[in-house]
Parts: sequence; structure tokens; C-alpha cells
Amino acid sequence: MADEDRTHHRLQSVEIDEDSLAAVSRDQEQERQIAIFDLLEENYFFPEGAQTGPYDLRMGLLENRLVLDVRGPDYEKRHILSLSPFRMLIKDYFLICESYYQAIRNSTPQQIEALDMGRRGLHNEASELLRTRLTGKIETNLDTSRRLFTLICALHWRG
Repeated sequence: MADEDRTHHRLQSVEIDEDSLAAVSRDQEQERQIAIFDLLEENYFFPEGAQTGPYDLRMGLLENRLVLDVRGPDYEKRHILSLSPFRMLIKDYFLICESYYQAIRNSTPQQIEALDMGRRGLHNEASELLRTRLTGKIETNLDTSRRLFTLICALHWRG
């Protein structure tokens, strides 16, 4: 990927539709904020048919579908993805994250590390699925899709 692509094909802002968000715990809110910060710090985001970025992204839910509203200098499009293929991954991710947050408070470093490895593996699997589901719509790299998956989960968290 050329440096020019990294400069031009990137997100400059990410907004999550407040009406789509559920109440969250402090840990979940912090994870969401970190994902947005990291995503804006470094990402590769190239919508099909766009000439150049940077892009603004608004994420939300509409009837259990993921809505990605993307705007750029010469680009404006709404992408809607079914979340059905993600249901089990999101459910499992919530369970392992809850265990991880509890382990941070009460467990040994080895137990925390084991849960974190499981969490990262599940996160990677979901990120690859997201990249596949975005084929022909938006091209991303693995780190970008990982952070986007975190934000997709943020739309599903229940406090």
C-alpha cells in the first residue's frame, strides 16, 4: 500500500449514532473511546468508487443492520450490512470481555493473559469476517477492521 493511499484513503472522523448506543459500563465506554482514538490515529479506509479521502464515518443500527454512512470530498454513500453473520461472534466476544474485565480485578496474570489471548483471537476472526463482508464496498486493513468491530460491538452493548 503506497504512502499516498494511506494519507488520502483514511478516516478523519468517526461518529456513532447516539440513538443506536446502549447504556455501557465504564470499561466498555473506555474501550469504545480507545477504539475511536486508535482508529483516527492510524487507519486505511478506501470506499469502492472514491477517488480520494479523507472520509467521515457515521455508524449506527437500523433494524438490526449495520449502517455505515461514508462521506468524502467526492464520495457520499450509505452501506448497510446484515449483522446476522456476526451474531455468535459478538455474543462470544461479550462473554469473553466480561470474563476478562472480571479477571483484571481478581485473577492471576496467567489467567488474564489466557483470556486476553482468547479475546484477541476472537477479535481477529470477527475482523476478517468484517473485511470479507465489506468486499466490493470498502477496503480496510486488519487493524482498521479490528477497531471497527469494537465499535460494532459498542452498538450492541447492554449495561
